[in-house]
Amino acid sequence: MFLPPRRPTIEGTRIFLTTKDKPMQVASSIFKAYDIRGIVPATINEAMAEGLGRAFGTVARFEGETCVAVGRDGRLSGAAISAALRRGLVAAGIEVIDVGMVTTPMLYFAASTLCNSGIQVTGSHNPKDYNGFKMVLAGRAIYGDEIQSLRSMMETEGWTLQAGGTQREVDVFEAYRDRIVGDVKLARPMKLVVDSGNGVAGASAPAILRALGCEVTELFSEVDGNFPNHHPDPSKPENLRDLIQALKTGDAELGLAFDGDGDRLGIITKEGNNIYPDRQMMLFARDVLSRVPGGTIVYDVKCSQRLAPAIQAAGGKPLMFKTGHSLIKAKMKEINSPLGGEMSGHIFFKERWFGFDDGTYAAARLLEILSRSRHASKVLDELPTSFSTPELNVLCEEGEPHRLVKQLVAQAAFDAPAVVNTIDGLRVDWPDGFGLIRASNTTPVLVLRFEGRTDAALQRIEAAMMALLKSVKPDAVIQQAAH
Repeated sequence: MFLPPRRPTIEGTRIFLTTKDKPMQVASSIFKAYDIRGIVPATINEAMAEGLGRAFGTVARFEGETCVAVGRDGRLSGAAISAALRRGLVAAGIEVIDVGMVTTPMLYFAASTLCNSGIQVTGSHNPKDYNGFKMVLAGRAIYGDEIQSLRSMMETEGWTLQAGGTQREVDVFEAYRDRIVGDVKLARPMKLVVDSGNGVAGASAPAILRALGCEVTELFSEVDGNFPNHHPDPSKPENLRDLIQALKTGDAELGLAFDGDGDRLGIITKEGNNIYPDRQMMLFARDVLSRVPGGTIVYDVKCSQRLAPAIQAAGGKPLMFKTGHSLIKAKMKEINSPLGGEMSGHIFFKERWFGFDDGTYAAARLLEILSRSRHASKVLDELPTSFSTPELNVLCEEGEPHRLVKQLVAQAAFDAPAVVNTIDGLRVDWPDGFGLIRASNTTPVLVLRFEGRTDAALQRIEAAMMALLKSVKPDAVIQQAAH
């Protein structure tokens, strides 16, 4: 990524600024592997957001990008943070398209149709006092070193200010809705309960599902950054209780839940069963591969061992890859994959769509498939499943997880037929299940997941993997992932 000169110079209207006497104060902890996230106002505030706008605008212009779309989710701090970000972009000479309060996928849509770059102000599924930024530059989700380069530019104030920046507002809802409704066709109307958890998806998803022909009972659609009913994170069972209860007492055939910024989807059957994302991928892969025979389907190391055979049975090529929504998207682009997904709930459709993760679009594609059957829940419940743990965490010191994983990989000695995969941590597959220990790229924890075809297999695999972990970290204590 481009870093401009650090000595002050002036070239016409272009000004290179560095104020080493008063360097900008930014907390290094907010610059994560795939995005920027922190607590408002301690580490995420208006000054930081304006600095990010200046830095991002500088990099965008260097890459030939003159236009950046900006959106925000429903968090209480979003309006002020977004305004500051836009000020910074304008100061860098950028044409800013303000799409207002939208889901992250709607911002991605704007950055795919109105321009090539965009920033969403979002705290995703984090607690209500958090906020952050997800960024697209010249058509790619930026991550890793590119995010650290933005940090460096902000710390040195080495950005470029340029005249000519502008702002305008654009409402993308109708174009986004029409693009989905024009693409997805249901074989019959369906009755749904939709729980948006007071996240920003409540302002758009129910209306789009109705436009597809569904009858929708809404739960917590009012956008409220206090999240007064439950937290908008469908990966946590406690956040699905209201949805399950509504399915039990009403006549809806399916329940859908969205996370705080609308890029992930939770699915609950009539009987109250949670269809986890790796099982969703089995259904989506079968459908996509019927039109893209031989396609390569990308999924992350946390997904079920049963996913690869399901992809192969549908005529596709399974490709296990590293966890991280930006990494999956980049890999899909590299190999021209029609579909990708993560156990965390991010589903990426390139076939018929733009390749970004989108909870509303994933819901539409799900309903298109299920509407062909009279018994939607039966189709979902019949997807292959195993005994498995939820995602588990082991708390570590800062910097410890990656060191521990290196030790684990070096010490791993499993007899055949075990197969060891080290693409992202240590994953060991047996014929009847798998175990995974990897380092999180966003927080100082080890991420663990275990699966078995039988409960006995699950217990055996978990014991073997935990014995290995205890050999390098005797004080390891397992807890359920906080997400």
